[in-house]
Amino acid sequence: MSHTYVVTGCAGFIGSTLVDRLLADGHSVIGVDNFSTGLRRFLDGAMTNPQFRLMELDLLDLDALTAAFKGGEAVFHLAANADVRFGTSHPRKDLEQNTIATYNVLEAMRANDIKRIAFSSTGSVYGESSVIPTPEDGPFPVQTSLYGASKAAGEGLISAYCEGFGFKACIFRFVSILGERYTHGHVFDFYDKLKADPSRLPVLGNGKQRKSYLYVQDCIDAILLAMDKADGKVNIFNLGVDGYCEVNDSIGWICETLGVKPELQYSGGDRGWIGDNPFIFLDTKRIQALGWKPKCSIREGVLKTVEFLQMNEWVFEVRE
Repeated sequence: MSHTYVVTGCAGFIGSTLVDRLLADGHSVIGVDNFSTGLRRFLDGAMTNPQFRLMELDLLDLDALTAAFKGGEAVFHLAANADVRFGTSHPRKDLEQNTIATYNVLEAMRANDIKRIAFSSTGSVYGESSVIPTPEDGPFPVQTSLYGASKAAGEGLISAYCEGFGFKACIFRFVSILGERYTHGHVFDFYDKLKADPSRLPVLGNGKQRKSYLYVQDCIDAILLAMDKADGKVNIFNLGVDGYCEVNDSIGWICETLGVKPELQYSGGDRGWIGDNPFIFLDTKRIQALGWKPKCSIREGVLKTVEFLQMNEWVFEVRE
């Protein structure tokens, strides 16, 4: 049965991949993006499909957003300022683009009688968790990044709307996502630096930070499965793989693929920036109980990302 779905952040890395999947499955999609970070080229395929409608607007414009949501049956809310690293340079940005934008999405849903939402939250809401691997109902920590804090606030608003207005939500706390159309994060940065100078690579921290990563198509599989099968009022799912790697492992795989042997220059310390969590590893038993399993290892995800960047070096030009 085909449905009409709204996807915010439809021109982003995960959003555009979800749009393509929904269209391929025969659904209609209303895509919302203001192209502050999304890239038009990621929508090239969608734009040729009559089932896709692009609404170019800012989520902070509630009237325009409410009009755009007309006819939608459920919302995949993926639009966000996803830059964890520079949160302290512009604190208001996380509040506006993540928290207030989420409030506006909920209000636009309410005005259009749309009751179902999928929300891209983040593993960063766990701050520096005392429980590893971290389960969804683990102790909720002191927030260490403005990004994590703004997403935790978004989660709070969504669950309150579920209670107050009869919404149903799937909230996804991701690890970092890798794969085709990836345009910011460590693989992107390392590739860019090595392209400029293959003889040396500056690395934030000591390279021993332990991180978990998930391949983008595995992420989409989990989101669609949960939206189909989860039947609670507020369903919270960690998304990640059963394991993690050190930043140094990732550097090794990237250098091997590119055929370079740079001198590694560490900035030192156990974290790369303010709010950087030196160990992220999520417990994913809850989503696995619905029948999901990632198909791609972290190493394969890193290699697929490097391959995409090699084939699409134009993304570096548009990001500069």
